[in-house]
Amino acid sequence: MGFREILIKLPTDYDDDSLNREIEKTLNIKRFTKVIGKKSLDARKKNKIHWQLKVAVTSNELAGGERPQTSILKIPYKKRDKKAVVIGSGPAGFFAAYTLQKGGFKTILVERGKDVIQRKADIDFFERENSFTENSNYAFGEGGAGTFSDGKLTSRTKKISAEKAFILQTYIEAGAPEEIAYMTHPHLGSDNLLIMTENLRKMFIDRGGSVIFDCLVSDINVGSGKVKSLESSLGTIEGDVFLFATGHSSYETYKYLIKKGVQYRNKNFAIGSRVEHHQELINEAQWGCTSLKGVKAAEYRLTSSADNELPVYSFCMCPGGKVVPAAPYKDVNIVNGMSLYNRNSPFANAAIVAGINLESILKRPIDPLESLEWLEKLEQSFHIEDFRAPASTIEDFLRGSNSGNIQNSSYPLGLINYNLSELLPPFVSHALKRGLSDFSRKLKGFEKGNILGLESKTSALIQVHRNKDGLADRFSNLYINGEGSGYSGGIISSAADGIKGSMAIIRDF
Repeated sequence: MGFREILIKLPTDYDDDSLNREIEKTLNIKRFTKVIGKKSLDARKKNKIHWQLKVAVTSNELAGGERPQTSILKIPYKKRDKKAVVIGSGPAGFFAAYTLQKGGFKTILVERGKDVIQRKADIDFFERENSFTENSNYAFGEGGAGTFSDGKLTSRTKKISAEKAFILQTYIEAGAPEEIAYMTHPHLGSDNLLIMTENLRKMFIDRGGSVIFDCLVSDINVGSGKVKSLESSLGTIEGDVFLFATGHSSYETYKYLIKKGVQYRNKNFAIGSRVEHHQELINEAQWGCTSLKGVKAAEYRLTSSADNELPVYSFCMCPGGKVVPAAPYKDVNIVNGMSLYNRNSPFANAAIVAGINLESILKRPIDPLESLEWLEKLEQSFHIEDFRAPASTIEDFLRGSNSGNIQNSSYPLGLINYNLSELLPPFVSHALKRGLSDFSRKLKGFEKGNILGLESKTSALIQVHRNKDGLADRFSNLYINGEGSGYSGGIISSAADGIKGSMAIIRDF
């Protein structure tokens, strides 16, 4: 049995038969099995947009060839009487808990919000009645903030190939499309994530794990460099080892951890707003046509920088999606983007943000609690009229005017015409104007969209002092992983960070 790995170019609307014919032609064989290893869209030439596939082919008609080695995550199992408590059920929290359970721990997963089905009902009610539910919204609840997103599975984190393969395979077992294993820019879509999140919980429980919903952890009890127990809305929770994966929106978690001696430092982060366009405008700009058979919707990634200026870039672009009210608390207003798997909404949106270092901006040292207070006040300042989003056209924002000619929007709670320069910090507003002017030159028609709301959750603004696996300095049994640690961002890197923490616990406890 021989093996070959080949590169094939195919039209965007190819089918499996045409792929098979191309394999037959390329290798001059008739009988074979194939596995797609990688699939990416090449849109560099608008008149020749095509898919490029790397395909692994096995056949008796081939001689020689060795199949590449793949990284496998090996989770050592040992029956234990120790209890591991994981706080937060987003990607980092779930995969930490799932790995610990597979490693033989008695694992409890604690979630401040509701299960994903009730959470979805609360979000629907919020968008219909403008009635906000604490701990059950776009920020908090089973699956974390990523449950209501585009579900992107890309990551720039290095040396996580084994963890990434384990994550993708687990997602496929939970109902994700198999293409996530080979697409260059895979995504899940929020509709798939709803189903998967419930299935992942069942997989965890089937292995003996337990989940506690509607349980807000409010403090840690510490002694002799160890966490002894947790205080929560449901009483005291005891354990042998504790892993926090509460995300970057849980400000009260940061505050009580700092109060109890967990050390944090400031880090670079980014803030800005969302922009929204009609998807056909983006398709035309990227492809030279308003639609392309076999491809859902065009994406973009934009960056702009100048000497001694803040970097500006697009983040979390959601093709065929919508802008959502992602406030974690009732007195703030921030926005985010999401899309379904088919990406068939008529709108496209993305965060346009400026990267900042708060100490450099304010020209003085500040402690992490002051950084949190600074961002809290900014988020509160955008809560102008219920959860309507302040907005203007990009053209008005660039001119510093306020024509009131806001375009149609997917944002469910309505827009209120506003000059965002009056709400954003001046240094951010200045940077965004420079960046948006640059993007309007790079992408035809970009200035024709809306700019709305505050985007402040691209990453955590503070970072815990910990080792590479997540063990907090000065503690022997407290791990802090995922986006809330300040060391990861996005589904894959956060999940991998949670796995690394749990693997260290399996090794050391």
